[in-house]
Amino acid sequence: MSNEWRRVAAALSNPVRRSVYAQLVLGVTPSAPRLDRVLADLRGAGLISADNAVIDSAFADLLTAEAPVTRTGIERFIRDGRIEQYPSRPADRLSVLEWAASQLPTDQSVSEAAVNEVLAGLVDDVASLRRYLVDAGLVERDADGREYRRKR
Repeated sequence: MSNEWRRVAAALSNPVRRSVYAQLVLGVTPSAPRLDRVLADLRGAGLISADNAVIDSAFADLLTAEAPVTRTGIERFIRDGRIEQYPSRPADRLSVLEWAASQLPTDQSVSEAAVNEVLAGLVDDVASLRRYLVDAGLVERDADGREYRRKR
């Protein structure tokens, strides 16, 4: 994910830095208050080299940089196979819970310990996720709470 453009935009948002950069582009010896600091900022943004020469490819490099990946769907809430946060929007929350339920075995009853083991790979707070799955009707719990079964 490239956010380098932010450094360039920040550097050029300042009128003094923008003026000094324009002077360098035009081949004029730059002048400005605190010129050393301004030049350091332009170097830090990747606009000029260590010897204060304009880097001609700076903007082309920014335009060819890979765009940041935008996560969509439930991927906004799941990272590396774990639930990062529960969505507040009910439809999104149900989608995340359906994904979590899909990690449980189908067509069989399993012990609470087995359910906990699977859910521990998805979240830190296993008891809350287990309760959310039951409350959403995605998992059934027997009367004594020892066995769980994923609903289709």
